[in-house]
Amino acid sequence: MQHFDVFNGDADGLCALQQLRLAEPRDSILVTGPKREVDLLARVPSGAACGVTVLDISMEKNRAALDRLLAEGARVSYFDHHHPGEIPSHSGLEVHIETLPDKGTSLLVDDYLGGRHRAWALVGTFGDNFDRSARRAAESMELEEADIARLRQLGILLNYNGYGARVEDLHYAPDDLFRRLRPYADPLAFIAEDDAFAALLHGYEADMSQVGALRPEFEDEGHRLFILPSEPWARRASGVFANDLAQREPGRAHAILTQLADGGFLVSVRAPLERPVGADVLCRRFATGGGRKAAAGINRLAESEYECFVDAFVGAFRD
Repeated sequence: MQHFDVFNGDADGLCALQQLRLAEPRDSILVTGPKREVDLLARVPSGAACGVTVLDISMEKNRAALDRLLAEGARVSYFDHHHPGEIPSHSGLEVHIETLPDKGTSLLVDDYLGGRHRAWALVGTFGDNFDRSARRAAESMELEEADIARLRQLGILLNYNGYGARVEDLHYAPDDLFRRLRPYADPLAFIAEDDAFAALLHGYEADMSQVGALRPEFEDEGHRLFILPSEPWARRASGVFANDLAQREPGRAHAILTQLADGGFLVSVRAPLERPVGADVLCRRFATGGGRKAAAGINRLAESEYECFVDAFVGAFRD
């Protein structure tokens, strides 16, 4: 029987686990994947786990596997900020779930640990596009502005690495990337010493140079929608492109639709930062949709649903 760490492969999931394992070292089996691969608990083999730590994946999307693990006697600690559905009452389940629109899993872990590894919480929070929350958390740390900017850049790059339809789209598999982060109590040291930072920065700049030439497929005063081609660079850039647009135009809602090779679209939605609610409700209207209030997505939107989505997108974020 072993312990399993099950975590989202984006910045928030990586940095949440990094904080926990710096504070509470533990040998564990890592279960993760690209950011959109959220049904991860099912990958924990039946009867193999004495304990499971779950970070930054929806309880609602993993409820059947959670029930199975609890029934098998595994003790489960669950940290998340997505819509959970009904939370089971069970003596083996420890829950740290909040669905505030400006608080991610890294900050939930920061609360749990009393700020013991807050620099990593800042990285994850910046990566999840919660800039204001990250800066509030940084106020107690006496950091130079240049260091805050570096932590923000690392968060963006870790988040960028998580986007893709499959692990092969990514620069680093998320479990391998976590192993590279693991030795560093200080994220600034990781930036200075591990060549993964430079590799991610190079990839990010190359991919974002391509999205810079895109024009909206649809826009009005409160909304912009872009369609990206079925290319690895587009799948990698889609989420950070949406976050960048949200930061630059906080009064608008944004949707990024990336064409899938076999038809349909992968969708990223960002609510206006000035009113960061509604993205999760919109995306859950579609079969493979989910997420959080400020940012959500749909893993597969059929081409026949495109017009319906555009109408729903505009209706979800009216003033």
